[in-house]
Amino acid sequence: MALEAWYMDSSDEDQREPHRLHPHQPVSLDQLKELGVFHWRLDADRYDSDPELSRIREERGYSYMDIITIHEDTLPNYEEKLRMFYEEHLHLDDEIRYILDGRAYFDVRDKEDRWIRISMSKGDLITLPAGIYHRFTLDRTNYTKAMRLFVGEPVWKAHNRPADHFPVRQQYVSSLQGS
Repeated sequence: MALEAWYMDSSDEDQREPHRLHPHQPVSLDQLKELGVFHWRLDADRYDSDPELSRIREERGYSYMDIITIHEDTLPNYEEKLRMFYEEHLHLDDEIRYILDGRAYFDVRDKEDRWIRISMSKGDLITLPAGIYHRFTLDRTNYTKAMRLFVGEPVWKAHNRPADHFPVRQQYVSSLQGS
């Protein structure tokens, strides 16, 4: 299944629902690239020996990785963590996630501050640039297994919105002016 993205509705129903606008307003990979969001489709069944993943990691300097399984049976404080992941925030470093199994959503803000939902499934690798406001949630399957990648040592700190005072946020906003 190919990566799919769309503009979201403003409904308060369950965050795990698709939240598509009516009529549907899809977002292309090129539109995501304009926001600094990049995507690759890889073979998740051979992530430990995939030369394409190795090439991407080497080119982009992703030296650290771990794997997290997000499911109520495997993640301590599951409900609390899901609420925390869904809080709108930014990071001072890029966020890189590779879905090894299951499905999940990343929501990102566009230039006009509208939510775009990115539906990820097994084999999708995505990078969100430092300074972009975003959030994460599972879909109705309530399960994903993801590789988390970092340049250097992992930094887990999320800065909830508003966080416009960070230089990385100001740099990100400036980068959008030219695109």
